[in-house]
Amino acid sequence: METRFEALRARFPLLARKTYLNSGSYGALAIEVEAAVQAYLRDRNEAGADWELWVGKHEAVRQGLAVLLGVAADEIAVTASASAGLNALASALDFTGGRDTVVTTDFEFPTSAQIWHAQAPRGARVVHAHPRQDGYIPLEAFEALIDERTRIVAATQVCYRNGAKLDVAGLARLAHARGALMLLDCYQTVGSEPIDLKALGVDFAIGGMMKYLIGTAGIGFLYARAELIPGLVPTASGWFAQADIGAMDITANHPSPTARRFEAGTPAVVNAYAAEAGLKIISDLGTQAIGDRVRCLTRLLLDRLQAIGWPAITPDLDARRGPLVAVPSRDAAGLCAELARQGIVTSHRDGNVRAGVHAYNNEDDIETLIAALEAARGGFR
Repeated sequence: METRFEALRARFPLLARKTYLNSGSYGALAIEVEAAVQAYLRDRNEAGADWELWVGKHEAVRQGLAVLLGVAADEIAVTASASAGLNALASALDFTGGRDTVVTTDFEFPTSAQIWHAQAPRGARVVHAHPRQDGYIPLEAFEALIDERTRIVAATQVCYRNGAKLDVAGLARLAHARGALMLLDCYQTVGSEPIDLKALGVDFAIGGMMKYLIGTAGIGFLYARAELIPGLVPTASGWFAQADIGAMDITANHPSPTARRFEAGTPAVVNAYAAEAGLKIISDLGTQAIGDRVRCLTRLLLDRLQAIGWPAITPDLDARRGPLVAVPSRDAAGLCAELARQGIVTSHRDGNVRAGVHAYNNEDDIETLIAALEAARGGFR
């Protein structure tokens, strides 16, 4: 397996020049994904417009996501972004009749929390679960918030700021026991480990293709549990959300009976080419193998950080962390820039330098980062 992952590195030309630990922001570009974009350009030059082919690419992404997430294709909407899917879902929820509350967390990516707060004029009341002093949000923090007023619990699987991973299955059980729906934001996880949405018990999930799914920006997804779809009619819509895309009916809104009703207008065709190629790489490697490798590499990074006296704020337990390791710094932006000058690509959020580990990384990448951090300790720790 180690040989297989070393061979994988050759498919990402960037890795020959950089120590790339930024998959939590944008996955490295694979030669297959670049070739897929070139294929789109060739197809367009040859045919001008080939909607049958392009819609087929859109559907291939839907099918690939369904297999990856353990759900039916009719439960997947292919959206312009995670935000687009979340906006469509939020527009379909009713915040009257006694269930007016959205329970979310301080771990959310800004756009997710902002969309829920934007529902206030429609009657939504938003409350946040806060982390403990150790930076983790346990189930107990939600127990006091989820009640008979809760419409939906919306939580990220892995926090983009510190890499902490919530107990999603436990949270879904708690939400359902109190009559609430459960939405999972798995953007910082999907592609880096196995995710079975049915086993987790969530009602909805959002994510995108630009991070650990190694596709590109401008394309995402929304999962909606089949049993819930008929009762949800988004007011954010478009022609690809209709039951019959080709009807061109301007007299009424006829939502698709499937999760396609959460889509909107013309899909991002070139992004579908790239996303399809990225999904194939992930599928061929297998998310279990990817997850095992990522877990080993993050374990090594956490141990090496401890050894140099600069521990991460990311939870140490395997079950409580994802692929992102966050290192606190007195000047995270400055440290990130210093690492970049040495060819080490990371990112920073909330006073932490973030190392996003993927299957194409190896032990040498970890040691290169550790050596640079140890040298920079005096100025940035």
